[in-house]
Amino acid sequence: MRRVLLALIALTLAALACDVGRFNPAGVGRSQPDYETRELFPGAVYMRVVRQTPRPLVFHVVTIDLMSGIRNMVTEGNPDTQRVAAQTTSSFLQQNNLMLAINGDGFTPWFDLGPFGSEPDPGDRVNPLGFAVSRSVTYSEPAKGHPILYLYEDGSADINVLENKLHNAISGFDLLVSVQEPVEGLRSTGPEPRTAVGLNQYGTQMVIIVVDGRMPGYSEGVTERELAGLMLEQNVFTAMNMDGGGSSTLVVRGPDGQPQILNTPIHNGVPGRERPVANHLGFYFP
Repeated sequence: MRRVLLALIALTLAALACDVGRFNPAGVGRSQPDYETRELFPGAVYMRVVRQTPRPLVFHVVTIDLMSGIRNMVTEGNPDTQRVAAQTTSSFLQQNNLMLAINGDGFTPWFDLGPFGSEPDPGDRVNPLGFAVSRSVTYSEPAKGHPILYLYEDGSADINVLENKLHNAISGFDLLVSVQEPVEGLRSTGPEPRTAVGLNQYGTQMVIIVVDGRMPGYSEGVTERELAGLMLEQNVFTAMNMDGGGSSTLVVRGPDGQPQILNTPIHNGVPGRERPVANHLGFYFP
């Protein structure tokens, strides 16, 4: 019944052509932050970058030395049903005692009606859209056209090429960079919040970029092609686009041991609100 009601509300709102991200007063007149760089933990360096071109933009870069002793984790799922329990990225980090986490793949069912509600709620069962493996257990099969991040037991990684013993894997929507060149056919319209992962040629260094968006005058997001350009600025060899929009979230463990959100998620059109998502990528020290 709830889904039917929300669907009827969606049809009404579509006629109004209302951008709820612009309607929310929390995003109006917000000043941009300063540039920042710091070590998050051994082997991981963070940068917050602020720009005015091609539009107001705030994005976050984390560079991780995968050979520093850090280990990776992907959200566990049920291999029989290919389902996982939706949760926020902060919850995933806290429950698994991680150092850093980002949102992962797209998923179904999902819809967002801004301030009027959305699904899933935390704990709802959802299906990732692409390949997903957690601790060598496959719970979601590959999907055509969806790039895959392969994560190995020794800490190293590859994108779209499996060359070692697989430990974890997670998918995304688009390949952005291949052999240090932007992939052909990337969209150059529709700036949005984005999450992306890139690797150096040897799979020993990972670059994570999370772009804030849907906040006029503060950060309005990037296109797929622009996201590839941001990755190439970090000298990656290959890169892929994860789930974006209201899902894009970057969380670290704060000095008090609690989750600290480094970007500004915008779930339901509300800056700072996290979306429950299907799966996540996290890092920890054993």
